Amino acid sequence: MSAERQTQGPENTVETPKVSAEHYEKSEKNNEAKNERLESGEKAAEKARVEALETAISIEKGSAEKKTRSNDTPPPRRRGGISKKEKNASYKKHMKQLQAELPPAQRAFSKFIHAPIVEKASEIIGGTVARPNAVLSGAVVAFVLVLAVYLIAKYFGYVLSGFETIGAFIIGWVIGILYDYFKVLVTGKK
Repeated sequence: MSAERQTQGPENTVETPKVSAEHYEKSEKNNEAKNERLESGEKAAEKARVEALETAISIEKGSAEKKTRSNDTPPPRRRGGISKKEKNASYKKHMKQLQAELPPAQRAFSKFIHAPIVEKASEIIGGTVARPNAVLSGAVVAFVLVLAVYLIAKYFGYVLSGFETIGAFIIGWVIGILYDYFKVLVTGKK
């Protein structure tokens, strides 16, 4: 039988213990003491929160004041173009940032390629020997001359030595260098 269907009768009466008024007063005092302790704990926690916020705000204000002080007076900059020192410092800073993002193998290769000695040598070679017009004209002339020499040698039955390609490239390269030289003489621009 469920508790809802039970009927109240003499056989089902439950006797409740009689609680005295003193017991109620005692339990009420205990509850009040517990509530006071909870309230004092909540007050302490709230006080700690307020102190933490005040500390954070004061620290934030202090750092904001420092930022405004440092932002108000930028370092004095001289007039005119960028100096070589500034240019080199900026270049080194950007190279460090970019190399930090590269995988280790590419970073090592980048550091080697961008070493001052390697860069200087590359600039010298690129400015003299390996000029784009010289290399392009060398390749084109080598193709055309080697094709012509090969067809002539095949027709007359001669054997090629292998130097034909190198020689034709050198001839084309000289033509390209002369073209660049005369272009600079006429226009005055590189």
